[in-house]
Amino acid sequence: MAVATAVPRAGDSARPMTAGEKKVIMASSLGTVFEWYDFFLYGSLATVIGAQFFSAYPEATRNIFALLAFAAGFIVRPFGALVFGRLGDLVGRKHTFLVTILIMGISTFAVGLLPSYATMNAYGIGWVAPVTLLILRMLQGLALGGEYGGAAVYVAEHAPPGRRGFYTSFIQATATLGLLLSLIIILSTQGYVNSAFPATTITNADGSTSTLTAFQVWGWRIPFIVSVALLAISVWIRLQMNESPAFQKMKAEGTHSKAPLSEAFGQWKNAKWALLALLGLTAGQAVVWYTGQFYALFFLQSILKVDQFTANVMVAWSLIAVTGGFLVCGALSDKVGRKPIILGGCLLAALTYFPLFHMLTANANPALHAAQQNVPVVVKTNTAECSFQFNPVGTAKFTKECDVAKALLARSAVNYTTENQPAGSPTVVSVSGKDFPVADPAFAKSVSAALTEAGYPSASNPTVIKAAHPLDIFTGQKLAVIGVLFILAVYVTMVYGPIAAALVELFPTRIRYTSMSLPYHIGNGWFGGLLPATAFAMVAQTGDIYYGLWYPIVIALFTFVVGLIFIPETKDRDLMA
Repeated sequence: MAVATAVPRAGDSARPMTAGEKKVIMASSLGTVFEWYDFFLYGSLATVIGAQFFSAYPEATRNIFALLAFAAGFIVRPFGALVFGRLGDLVGRKHTFLVTILIMGISTFAVGLLPSYATMNAYGIGWVAPVTLLILRMLQGLALGGEYGGAAVYVAEHAPPGRRGFYTSFIQATATLGLLLSLIIILSTQGYVNSAFPATTITNADGSTSTLTAFQVWGWRIPFIVSVALLAISVWIRLQMNESPAFQKMKAEGTHSKAPLSEAFGQWKNAKWALLALLGLTAGQAVVWYTGQFYALFFLQSILKVDQFTANVMVAWSLIAVTGGFLVCGALSDKVGRKPIILGGCLLAALTYFPLFHMLTANANPALHAAQQNVPVVVKTNTAECSFQFNPVGTAKFTKECDVAKALLARSAVNYTTENQPAGSPTVVSVSGKDFPVADPAFAKSVSAALTEAGYPSASNPTVIKAAHPLDIFTGQKLAVIGVLFILAVYVTMVYGPIAAALVELFPTRIRYTSMSLPYHIGNGWFGGLLPATAFAMVAQTGDIYYGLWYPIVIALFTFVVGLIFIPETKDRDLMA
C-alpha cells in the first residue's frame, strides 16, 4: 500500500490550536465521553437493572440476564464498525458520526424511560421490557462500533501535519472524563435520592419481602435520563461541523471507494493491514488498557475484597492523576513516532505486571497478602475432571466437585495447589493439613471457617483499605494503592494516547473509516472485553491469584513482536494522499 510522505507546513507543529480545530476535537470527543459514561453507568448498575427488567426470575438468574444484555453491546461493536465504517467512506465522516451519536444518545436516554417488567406485566406483556432493553443495548453497541472510527478519522483529517498524535489523543483522554462523570452522577444521585425519599418494601415472586432504597426503585433512571443534556450538546456542535478536508478532496476528485467493505477486506493488499493493525497494535493496546483500568478494579473488588466505593475512589484518583498523560503521549508520538510509544507501553506492562499486582495486594489488603504466603491450601482431586471455568456472560454452570472447590477458593482469593488423585476419588480441600470433603453439605461453611481460623481475614478485616469519602486518600496505605494504580494507568496512556493516529495513518482515505474501525473494535471489544472472565478462569484453574495476568502479558508481548517487525512508522504520512 503506497502512501506518500507529508512535508509539514512551516509553523504547523508549533502554532496553537485554532478555534475551529478546538471545536472539531470537542465535537469528536463528546462521543467518547458518551461511550464510557454509558459503559460505566450500565456496568455499575447491572444488578439494579436486572432487578427491574428480569424480576420474573430468581436473583442469580436476573443478574446473569443483566450481564448478557451488557455483553450484547460489546459483541455487536465489530458489526457496527462494518456498517458505519462503510457509510463513513461512502457518504462522509460528518454525517455518519452524527447518526452514531444520535443512536447512541437516544438509546441511553431510552433506558432511563423504559417501563420495568412489573409495569409491563400488569398489561400482560412483561416480556417486552427485557427484550426492549436488549435491543437498546445492541443499538448502543452498533453505534459505538461506528463512533470511534468516525471521531478518530475526523480529527486526524483536520489536524495539521506533525500534530495528529496530539490532536487525536484528546479523544482518548475524554474516555476518562466519561468514567468520572458517570461515577460522580451515580454517587451524587444515590446519596440525594436515598436521603430524601423513603425505602419501599416489595413482595417477591416466592412470597418473601425485600426492602429497596428509592434509588433502587426509580432513582437509578436519573443518570440515564440526564444524559440527554450531553446528547443535545453533542448534536448541536456536530451540526455546525464541516466535512473533513481529506474526504472533500477525495470526493471532488472522484476517487472515493464504491465498495469500501470489499475493497478493505476482500483485497489482501488492504486486508493484511487490518489484520496487522489488530495483531500488531490494538490487541496489545486493548489488554494493557483493560488491565490498567478495568481488571485492576475487578482485582481490587473481587480478589482483594475491597468494597466497591473504595475501589472506585482509588481508581478514580489514579485516572484523574494520569489524564494529562494521554495528551503527553500523543504529542510525544508526533516527535518520536507511534511505534516506540505504543509498543514500549506493551513491553513495560508485560515486564512489570507481576510485581505491581503483588504490591497492590500487599498494600490494599495486608492480612490477605500474609495469609496467601503462609497458609497452605491443597485441592485433592482427579484433575481430569476439572473444567476450565471460562464464563464471560455468567450462564455456564460448573457443578463437578473439583469445579465447586476451585470456584469457592478463587472467589475467596485463596492461593492453593492441586494434588492429583486416582479416578473416582472424592474431591477434598485441605486447609493447614485438615481435610474438608466437597460432598459434605456444610463444605462451604466449614472451609470458610477453617480459612479464617488459619489466618485468612474475615469480611470485617480491619487491615483492608477503606475510604470514608472521595477525599479520604491521605494515608500511606491509600496513597500507595493509588500510586500502583497510577503506574498501571501510565501504561494505558502510552498504548492508548497515540492509537487513533496510528490506525488512521495505516489506511488510505478511500477506505480509512471502514478499515480502522474493525480491528479497533475486535481488539477492544473482544480481546479486552474478555479479559476479566479469562483471567478469573485462569486463577480458578491454577489456584494462583496472579496467574490470570498471563493473559494480558502474553498478548502484549505478542503485539510487541508483531508490531516491531511488521508495523511501519506512520507519523509523517500524508492523509490527503
